[in-house]
Amino acid sequence: MRFFLQSAALPLALLFSVTGLSGQERPGLMGDLLANVTVVEAKVISLARAMPQSTYSWRPAEGVRSVSEVFAHVAGENYFAAAKMGSAPPIATGIVGKTIKEARAYEERKIPRAETIAALEDSFKLLKKSMADTADERLDATIPFFGPTRQDTIREAWVGTVTHLHEHLGQLIAYARSNKITPPWSK
Repeated sequence: MRFFLQSAALPLALLFSVTGLSGQERPGLMGDLLANVTVVEAKVISLARAMPQSTYSWRPAEGVRSVSEVFAHVAGENYFAAAKMGSAPPIATGIVGKTIKEARAYEERKIPRAETIAALEDSFKLLKKSMADTADERLDATIPFFGPTRQDTIREAWVGTVTHLHEHLGQLIAYARSNKITPPWSK
């Protein structure tokens, strides 16, 4: 049994080091969060590509976000989180990091599937750059991240951002399955 575990560990270690899933490119919390976001990014974008345009207007019930609205929400929140930490989203997004209303206005845009996928890719790229640019020494600093009257540590903000992404990944998996689409990594 010990030999099996040791022999299985090497290919897994190689996989994680090659794909960047281990967080070892950067040690500590930010390395772990970056590795985690990389996994979420791959899954969200693969779902965006797997779901045809015809499913983008589907919603499970009245008053609940549609598929395209969830993708737009993820991109908008990625841009907003990066902006709150000092990175500059593309000017066309209208997001500068002052108020969550910017992200909400971004989400209301009606854009085609191809542009949605491109926005997701761009937003994750900016989010990961912003996370990578966050020095460990700054994690205990406080900022008004989750609202103008509430002070949060930068650590809390990044953990909340990653948790939020997982929430919407689960939502998108349920949306895909409701539309008889198997997530690409589950095939």
